[in-house]
Amino acid sequence: MNTILAIVGVLNLLFVTLSVQAADNMKAYSPAGAGMVRHVLHLPKQADEYAFKVELIVGKTVQVDGVNTYFFAGRIEEKIIEGWGFPRYDVSKLGPMAGTLMAVEPDAPKVNRFVAIGGEPFLIRYNSQLPVVVYAPEGVEVRYRIWSAAPKMLPIDKG
Repeated sequence: MNTILAIVGVLNLLFVTLSVQAADNMKAYSPAGAGMVRHVLHLPKQADEYAFKVELIVGKTVQVDGVNTYFFAGRIEEKIIEGWGFPRYDVSKLGPMAGTLMAVEPDAPKVNRFVAIGGEPFLIRYNSQLPVVVYAPEGVEVRYRIWSAAPKMLPIDKG
């Protein structure tokens, strides 16, 4: 019984310590400025965090035709917070939207679709010790995807 109480006490202490540490890490991140929103992602701990990446996806849900492919102009910039060394990610603006020009029936219904910033995926290091903090304009959505590497490494043939 004493052993169980000791384990519960240690777990509570660990939980409180991690909560305080996470709150302390947020001190580095200033509140969002006028017209901006601060988005915060806390990642769960992984056994091998080097096998994971986080893809940040910034965009907006808009009404478009269901045929063409669309994207927004814009970019995500990584900045290092002075005095802390923590990364933060800034999106200064989104737009304009562009897309392919395939012909669409004039009476074709519009559909709601998430349209993201175009270009290559924006991948960052997986780190459960720090929050992922993204500052984006109001009305902009910030989404994410977790990428993972296969555990097996394969050789490349010589030649």
